[in-house]
Amino acid sequence: MLAVDAFVEIRVWRLPQPLPPSDHNYKYRLAYIVAGNCVLRYDNERGKGDHRHLGQEESPYFFSSPEQLLADFNREIMRWNHENGRT
Repeated sequence: MLAVDAFVEIRVWRLPQPLPPSDHNYKYRLAYIVAGNCVLRYDNERGKGDHRHLGQEESPYFFSSPEQLLADFNREIMRWNHENGRT
């Protein structure tokens, strides 16, 4: 469930070949925006690979499938909402 002042943006593309250093054929960007601020983002980009942003912190993300990516992102939204009193 989203916070009342929030929205989600999800973009996933299937590529003809992996985007280095990722070893899968997907490019993605998933963002959770609350009160105009991006509080959570999962993405991959050339040279950086798969990672996530939680506020200003960035950490690696292990991509296994688009379905797992969405499940992980949704679980992180629920956790963020709970920890920040947005439920």
